[in-house]
Amino acid sequence: MFHFFSKKYFLVDYLTNFVDIHNHILPGIDDGAKTPLESIELIRAFMEIGVTDFIATPHIMHNYYPNTPQSINAALFILRDELLKNELKNVSIKAAAEHMIDDNFEALLEKGEVMPMRNGYLLVEMSYLQPPINFKEAIIKTASKRFFPVLAHPERYGFLHHSLKKYRKFKEQGIHFQMNLLSLGEYYGDDITKIAYKLLEEGQIDFVASDVHNIQQLEALKEITLPKKLVEQLIPVIQRTIEVFY
Repeated sequence: MFHFFSKKYFLVDYLTNFVDIHNHILPGIDDGAKTPLESIELIRAFMEIGVTDFIATPHIMHNYYPNTPQSINAALFILRDELLKNELKNVSIKAAAEHMIDDNFEALLEKGEVMPMRNGYLLVEMSYLQPPINFKEAIIKTASKRFFPVLAHPERYGFLHHSLKKYRKFKEQGIHFQMNLLSLGEYYGDDITKIAYKLLEEGQIDFVASDVHNIQQLEALKEITLPKKLVEQLIPVIQRTIEVFY
């Protein structure tokens, strides 16, 4: 009943020098920025909150976003050229990918056509509706290729919400969790926020990122406020993300 008087803290105040390891700022290759100008608009907005280091992670999704290392690096080259034109010399952008675990994922692993982040961390996702039938095998094969699987936004998979034991089992299998910062502000809905809070409280979240696709999402991120206890739980995860990926 006293929540009205509880002090809230703006999330973005803790993101200075943050390394955003999951975003869709590369132009024209997935459902993120459509043009180099949109990419620059997003980057300038990130700079306003002190974020200048990025690992861009466009989707690799069979039959939807059939990106390859070649197409992703081509988009990265275009964006880096645009940064120079706009004299944004303090911005660092590297490229990886967000890999959908689908019927093509294991073939990409075999052919060496995945794009890991720094230190061998490989960002993966799955359908929001149901787990892929090859999920366990895909994770085993990922590890066999000496990659560390990082599951993007685990809080957003509704089919996991009824059983937190499944999250713990994933962790036991060596899967790292990357939470979306937008999940802390009810952007995706109350149920997802509750799970995000719970996973953070249990210490299950390894890394955080924006997963920003457009300027509207970034503006929503700027409005998120958190209670002190959650900030205290979040800060070590932010620091870990910086330490691992800077």
